[in-house]
Amino acid sequence: MIKLSLPTARQEEFLDITSRLQSVVRESRVRQGLAVVFCPHTTCALTINEHADPDVRADILMALRKMAPDTLPYAHAEGNSPAHVKASLLNQSLTLIIEGGEIQLGTWQGIFLCEFDGPRTRQLWIKVVAGDRD
Repeated sequence: MIKLSLPTARQEEFLDITSRLQSVVRESRVRQGLAVVFCPHTTCALTINEHADPDVRADILMALRKMAPDTLPYAHAEGNSPAHVKASLLNQSLTLIIEGGEIQLGTWQGIFLCEFDGPRTRQLWIKVVAGDRD
């Protein structure tokens, strides 16, 4: 298992981790298989979405703020309940297909760490598994 440590800069952000994950896969020398990426935190998440236009990320954050606003009467005393809710609406893990030594994504797709309680240093745990041989 590979562990990556990633600093986030803002309270809420989508950190593009596509190239970092591609590097992990290349270094593994696995030509075909799977990469499982896990985020062991309760106030951030992972997602795959549009990589080309940063307005898409801003729109997703805006929509999540409306779904989990700061103004609800949350019982959790730490004050970060909206971050827990937003992280639960997304994913804590992704399974990525590897072909030809590369993560396979659609033309416009990128992979993002979604920070909802930053800035912090976050961990990602990655397991690259080789598939059948040709």
